[in-house]
Amino acid sequence: MYVSMKGMLARANKERYAVMAINCFNLETARAVIDAAQELRAPIIIDLLQDHLTSHLGSRFLTKPIIKMAEEASVEVAINLDHGQDVAIVKQCLADGFSSVMMDASSYPYEENVAITKKMVEFAEVYNASVEAEVGNIGAVTGDNYTNQDMYTNPKVAIDFAERTGIDALAISYGSSHGDYPEGFTPAFQFDIVREIKAATNMPLVLHGGSGCGSENIRESVRLGINKINVGSDFMKAQADKIKASLKENPAINYVDLIHETMKAGKEAVKYYIQLSGSIGKSL
Repeated sequence: MYVSMKGMLARANKERYAVMAINCFNLETARAVIDAAQELRAPIIIDLLQDHLTSHLGSRFLTKPIIKMAEEASVEVAINLDHGQDVAIVKQCLADGFSSVMMDASSYPYEENVAITKKMVEFAEVYNASVEAEVGNIGAVTGDNYTNQDMYTNPKVAIDFAERTGIDALAISYGSSHGDYPEGFTPAFQFDIVREIKAATNMPLVLHGGSGCGSENIRESVRLGINKINVGSDFMKAQADKIKASLKENPAINYVDLIHETMKAGKEAVKYYIQLSGSIGKSL
């Protein structure tokens, strides 16, 4: 079932669980994610990162085959552009068939972020697509550019942003960072940010950088009103680790068999996060 994020996140918001959004970059990763969701009867979001679309395979090559997978799936599947920072690319993805997009203008001054996002919401209505946006900035483990206090979302600003733009989902920054954390490191979350924004807006809220955040942080986030959780690094790491293990065990392994092994490993990683999100059995 190919859908936008609107309905699935509205239902998750009402019933207090989260939908997993997994970063994919090719057909094999998308297949693994959809298979995991089908096994657990969970709604799922395929996140395609703008940087991957511009550096690996473009939307015109990926979108239609993944839409076909979604249409034939037995659970709800949305395709969402992750961190769409270029307005032209965001619009092209909508024209190519994306059911949802993230208009990430968070690097602009606040009023420009509002204006750019509001225009994209209006544009997406033509396609009946949902729009996610971000207030605050989430850092990255790479270069030790972790999210710091100055990058956290200001609840009052977030509430104003949601009211003025009409977005369907709001990504907020309250302690996570993009990328792989060092072994043994778990970020500290400021849950009061989630609590205050949720109480004022009662809208679907999004956690970016969900990989490695720790099960307790994830569960508490969902309990307080996070309805979409983005995971990329842990999904990719599971597959990379499987490649290393498979080649060590059998250096002469057939390439096709190797790829199938990575898909199995990726699927198990997705199932772990679906369980944490509380979305098992929640697909229509």
